[in-house]
Parts: sequence; C-alpha cells; structure tokens
Amino acid sequence: MPHLLKLTQFVSKTFALWVLLFAFLAFISPEAFLEIRGYIPYLLGIVMFGMGITLTFNDFSEVVKHPKSVIVGVVGQFVIMPSIAFALAKLFVLPTDLAIGVILVGACPGGTSSNVMTYLAKGNTALSVACTTISTLLAPLLTPIIFYVLASQWIDIDASAMFASVLKMVLFPIFLGLVIRALFKKQMAQISQTMPLVSVIAIVLILAAVVAGSKDKIIDSGLLIFGVVVLHNCLGYLVGFIAAKTLRLNNYDSKAIAIEVGMQNSGLGAALATAHFNPIAAVPSAVFSFWHNVSGPILANYFSTLKNQHDEDPSS
Repeated sequence: MPHLLKLTQFVSKTFALWVLLFAFLAFISPEAFLEIRGYIPYLLGIVMFGMGITLTFNDFSEVVKHPKSVIVGVVGQFVIMPSIAFALAKLFVLPTDLAIGVILVGACPGGTSSNVMTYLAKGNTALSVACTTISTLLAPLLTPIIFYVLASQWIDIDASAMFASVLKMVLFPIFLGLVIRALFKKQMAQISQTMPLVSVIAIVLILAAVVAGSKDKIIDSGLLIFGVVVLHNCLGYLVGFIAAKTLRLNNYDSKAIAIEVGMQNSGLGAALATAHFNPIAAVPSAVFSFWHNVSGPILANYFSTLKNQHDEDPSS
C-alpha cells in the first residue's frame, strides 16, 4: 500500500506530463486509442465515483461557514466561463463544431484538479472543494440549460437528453460512491487515497481517445483552437479573481475562486461532445484538459507569493 500511495502522489504531481505524453501518442498512433472512444462515459463515471467515495460532510461545512464565498465561486463558474466561451466563439467566428465545443466546456462544472492547485497556491482549499462539489452536483441541471441558451443558434440541442447523460455520467456515480463509502467506511478510507491515480488514468485515456478521433481536425485548426482555449482559461482565472476582489473577498478566498472558475471538468465536456455531437466538438475539451494542467501550476506558483492576512488563514 505505501508503494501504491507513492505512485499515486508521483502520477498526480506529474499529471500534465502524462496528458502531454498520451496526447502525443494518440496523435502519432491514433488507431491504438480509437477503440477507447466508446468507453469515454464509463471512464468519466469512474472519475466521478472516485469523487463520491472521497466526499465527507466536512466538504460541505464551508457552505455554512462562508456562504458568500461559495455562492461567488459557484455563480462565477456557471456565468463567467460560459460567457467568455460564447464571446470567444463569436469573436473568432469559430466553425460550428468548435464553437459548440468551446461553449460546452465553458458550461461544465469545476474540475477536481482545481482543489490541488488551490492548495499549492496557499488558497482556501476547503472553499475550492465545496465549490467543485456543489457545481458538480448542479451540473445535470445547469450545464444543459446554459449550453442550450448559448449554443442553440449554432445547432439543434436536445437539452433533456443531455440532462440524462450528465445525470448518468456525473450524479449517479457520485451518489454510488457516497453510498459505498457509508457502507464500507474503513475499507474506503484506504482505497480513497489511491483514487487520484485511477482518476488520472481515466482522464488521460479520455483525452487520448478524443485526440485519436479528431487528429485531422486538430491539424487543420490546432493553432486557432489552442489560442482560444488558452484565452478562455486565462480570462477565467483573471475575471474570477477580479470578481472575488470586487465583492470584497480576501486573498485566501479569491485565489480559490479564481482557480475554481478557470479550471473546468473537461472530461465531462469531452464525454458530452462525443455522445451528442460530432467528435470534433470534443477537441476544445481535450486541449483544455492539457492546457489547464499546465497553466494551473504556473498560476498556483504565482498565487503562493501573494500574502494571506492572518485573519484570512489561521495557518499562515
């Protein structure tokens, strides 16, 4: 078990490298990963199940302690990122498949890697976990609605089918994880420590499957979509931080909000795009998955130099 924990820590810390490696392998040998595309919803379900078995009631305590900060984070997640995505799609006159892909990843909840980045940034990790959890639980309702409102001018959207997909891929596995944790608390306490390893493997395989299936489109529009994804992610960080400071949150909370807003559950975006639209629509999610694991540590390193006042963080 100690060796497995060390492996989990190593793989988690080097997540961006694994993403880059498997994206490259899928690009040069797509046939090796094409079969995985049919398993994308199940791989995402594994990630969400892992989230479920690691959740405790303490993860929700931040809602009671600091409701304003949690509301700012969750509202920011579902307002700022979709709005930026829509604006970028319009500004760069993106082709339909890429436009809906960018808006789709913008309408997704926060990514679990935001919690690790907030910790590295010396921000409010409990707030980050609470925001990720609540935005994920709200995703079956809000993601289809927001996507329908913003993307329906590009394509016909069956919001009810998308609602059912998010329910199956996100809410059901999380609920299952919570139930199993409650029934087998001692065993799950140990197993949950290695779930980040399973999640990294699942996310990397999702990314590889998307890259393999969209190689030609990535070649055609790779630079454009990379630029749009970088802008989307970085503007999310910036606007999230500005919004938090404008609403008079301290640095400790503002760091968490900025990272939470800027980092997306791109695995969900890729799974929904693959299930409901042209596989090309999954490309922005795949690029986002790689990029935010590069930008996240860079931002966390910068944020860690921003001082937290003593009343913001008792441990500082």
